[in-house]
Amino acid sequence: MSDKIIERIEREAGIPGLAALLAERLTPTDLQSLLLAVYRWRAAGRAPGAVLADYERNRFTRPAGASPVALAAWERLALEHLPPDFQPVELSPVCPLGTVSALGGLDQNWTVTTIRNTEVVSDSTNVLALEAALRRRDLLRQDPKSAQAVHLAASHRLLRAQQFSGPHQVSHFGLFALCSAGRTQGGLRFELASLGQHIGFYVRVLRAFLGPDVPLRVTLTDFAGPERRPQLEETILAPLRAAFPEIEAGFDPERSSGQGYYDDLCFHVDAATPEGDWLNLADGGVVDWTRRLLSNARERLVTSGIGSERVCTAFGPTPTDSE
Repeated sequence: MSDKIIERIEREAGIPGLAALLAERLTPTDLQSLLLAVYRWRAAGRAPGAVLADYERNRFTRPAGASPVALAAWERLALEHLPPDFQPVELSPVCPLGTVSALGGLDQNWTVTTIRNTEVVSDSTNVLALEAALRRRDLLRQDPKSAQAVHLAASHRLLRAQQFSGPHQVSHFGLFALCSAGRTQGGLRFELASLGQHIGFYVRVLRAFLGPDVPLRVTLTDFAGPERRPQLEETILAPLRAAFPEIEAGFDPERSSGQGYYDDLCFHVDAATPEGDWLNLADGGVVDWTRRLLSNARERLVTSGIGSERVCTAFGPTPTDSE
């Protein structure tokens, strides 16, 4: 919400500084009680016809465009292809207020904030990071030098408040996300091993779901510069090409998206549409979230996600051989 709108509301209400008063002077529980009362009164005056009209035009409330049959088939395959050390987690629809802004550095207006001091999940990788941090904290309490990794996965429907215009961009969509948390092992060993696991999973499940004829492409980007390319080639790209000789795998030094979000290393997994266009399906990389959550400089985290909706809508019905 813009400052000019806030200024107009405060001017018309005759209460200068109203927004700051509510945000800074009221405790979270008092503000919650106030807003609950406001919306209870508003809801009590709504007619069924008004609710139906809102359902029809509100971009947050309309059903998804993807086939639920295709989505269910995709999710089943994704769970079946998870590496054995990854544990699936069923997340809550909401997470703590400020999750996406505190971890991802994104504007709070990009989320749908509730009046109960929570926000609707807009990025499940953030929430998986919170869960991973709790599990790593428990391990560190048992052993301050614990190197035991925590690998989590979740299929979740996300809701995002920003306006989208692209044909594959909608307000709510399914995401299958991975999260790997652990302790630094020196020489990027944890980060590279986790990146390799994440990328390998996406290639395997896409090949199983889309069939053998859809071209796939994997690109790595290191925002720190080209110096580590030989190491990335040896530990990630070469083994990937050996396992999947039909896919493209290389570096994307021109990538700028994700800079400032990822620490340095990140990847894309793309597929070619029937029209021959490359469509980004999966994105991931190294982030500093568990380091900050646990105030521990030795903690490392790799997160990634693949758009379930995008996979299912861009490539049509699920192939027979994946059913």
